[in-house]
Amino acid sequence: MSKVRTTVTLDDEVLKWVKVRAARLGVADSRVIEDSLRRDLGLALLERLWSRDQMPEEQATRLAVEAQHATRPRRRR
Repeated sequence: MSKVRTTVTLDDEVLKWVKVRAARLGVADSRVIEDSLRRDLGLALLERLWSRDQMPEEQATRLAVEAQHATRPRRRR
């Protein structure tokens, strides 16, 4: 996975706790921030779900189309 450098503005208190957590874990501040964002955005869960996906593409497409049809409002005639 490639990394991109960026600038983020954080509250002083938040940054203090990022540094404390990083020191306790023995990792970089950026690792604590990235892990927190991944957890908050639910990326870890999505990656786990996608890695277990064994459904063939054709079946997944069929299910997606069925779900779309099931949730569309019915036309009045």
